[in-house]
Amino acid sequence: MIALAVALPLLAAFLLPLTGPLRRIVGPATLLLVAAIALNAWPRAQVEPFTVAIGGFRPPLGILFYVDGVALLFVLAVAFSCLLLWPWNEEAGSRKHALTLLLAAGCSGLALSGDLFNIYVFYELVAVASYGLAAGAGSGRAYAAAFRYLVLSSLGSLLALVGIALIYHRTGTLNLAHLGELAPTLLNDPPGLAAFLLLLLGLGVKAELFPVNAWVPEVYAGAERRVSALLAGLVSKLAVLVLVRLLVLVFPTDEARTALLLLGTLGILSGELAAYRARDLARLLSWSSIGQLGIVFVAFAVPGEAGLVAGLAVALHHLVAKPALFLLADRWGGSLESLTGAGRGAPLAGALFVLFALSLIGVPPLPGFWAKFLVLSGLAAQEGGLWWTAAAVILATTVVEASYLFRVVGRLYARGAGGAPAPHATGPLTGAAVLGLVLILGGASAGPLGDALGRMAGQAADRAAYIGRVLPVRTIERPGTLTLNTAPEARP
Repeated sequence: MIALAVALPLLAAFLLPLTGPLRRIVGPATLLLVAAIALNAWPRAQVEPFTVAIGGFRPPLGILFYVDGVALLFVLAVAFSCLLLWPWNEEAGSRKHALTLLLAAGCSGLALSGDLFNIYVFYELVAVASYGLAAGAGSGRAYAAAFRYLVLSSLGSLLALVGIALIYHRTGTLNLAHLGELAPTLLNDPPGLAAFLLLLLGLGVKAELFPVNAWVPEVYAGAERRVSALLAGLVSKLAVLVLVRLLVLVFPTDEARTALLLLGTLGILSGELAAYRARDLARLLSWSSIGQLGIVFVAFAVPGEAGLVAGLAVALHHLVAKPALFLLADRWGGSLESLTGAGRGAPLAGALFVLFALSLIGVPPLPGFWAKFLVLSGLAAQEGGLWWTAAAVILATTVVEASYLFRVVGRLYARGAGGAPAPHATGPLTGAAVLGLVLILGGASAGPLGDALGRMAGQAADRAAYIGRVLPVRTIERPGTLTLNTAPEARP
C-alpha cells in the first residue's frame, strides 16, 4: 500500500493531459490520497517500523521501502507542502502541475527507499522536476539560473554516482541494511570515507551544503516564489534525510561526523554573513536558508538520539518557516529599500513576517527557540574544540541573523510612500497564514511534539533493529557468501 505514495503521483503526472475536464482536481486529489496512505500506515509504523519488498525479491536484492516514523513524517510533509504550494493559478493540466507531481513522487521515494540504487533514481527524478520548475517563470533570468542549477546539480549527481560505484566495488551490494552489516569491515577505511565524502557533496547540492550551494541565490531569486519555497523548504530536507540514513547506517564514524560538522559550520558562517550583506529580499532569504541548513547539518553531526532529535526539530521548523517567508516575498520583490512602509499597507503579511522572523532568530516560546536550544544542548554535551566552536558560531550568527531580519522589519514598518496597499494574489498570503498557524500550534504543543520526535529519533537511530528488520532470514558476510540468520521473519 505504501508504494502507492510514490506510484500515484508518478502515474498522475504522465496521465494528466488525458484526464479531460478532471485535470484541475487530479493533482490535488492525488496528493490527498498520498497523505491518506501515509496516515493509514502511521499507527503501525509507530508501534514497529516495517519493510515492503517491491516485486517480491527478498532483501538485499530488489527494491525495498523501509517505513518508520521519520519516513512517514516526510512523506506527509511532501504531500501537504506540494498541496499548499500547488500552482492553483495555472491552467489546469499544465506542465507545472505535472512537474509538481513528479517532484512529489521523487521526494516520497527518497524518504522511503532502503537502497542506494533507488535513492539515486529518485534523486535524479527530483532533479529533473526541479530544473523544469526553476525555469517555469519564463524569463531570461530564470532560464540562466535553471541552467546553472542543472550544471551544478549534474556535477553533484556525478559525484554521488562515483561514491555509489566505489561502495558497490568494495561491498558488492547497495542495500542500506546490508551495507550497515558490511561497513565496519569493508568501509571503515580511507576509501570508505572518500565514498561518504563523494555522496555528501553530491547529495549536498540539493541540501544547500557548503561549498556546493552556489546555485541557491540565483535560482531562488529568479524562480517563482512558490518554486523557491518548494526547493528551500521541501527538497533540501529530503536530501538531508538521505545523508542522515547513510550516516546512521553505513558511516557511523567520527570522521564522517567531523566532516558533516565542519561543512555545516562553514555553511552557517557563509550563509548568514552573505544574508547580512544582501540588499534584495529574495537573495537575503536564499542566503539565510543556506545558513539555517548549516545548523541542520551541525545538529545531525551530534552522535546518538540527541543529534537526531535536534536535527529533526530544526529541519521541520525550517520546512515551515522558510516557505512562508518566500511566499511573503512574493508580495515584496526587489530591493530592501522598496519595502519602506509595505507592512503598513499589508498588516497581515507584515505580522506574519515578524512572526517567522522571531522564530528563526529563536525567541521563546516559538518553535525556533526550542530547535536551537536542542542543537546547542547537544553540542555542549560533546567534548572537543570543534563542537564548542560550532556552538559559538551558531550563537554569534544568531546575532547577525537578528540584525538583518530586524532591518527588514524596520523597513516594512517605516513611514514612507510604500504604505498604500497594492493588488496581489491572495494565494501566497493564504499559504503563509496557514504555515503561521502551524508554527503557533507547534509552539503551543512543544512538549508532545518533542516526545513524538524523540520516539521517531529512537527508531531511526536503532541501527541493529533496522538491519534485523530488513535482513531477518539471510545475511551476507562478504560479497557472494550467504549464511542463515536466526532473526525473526520480516513483515511483508
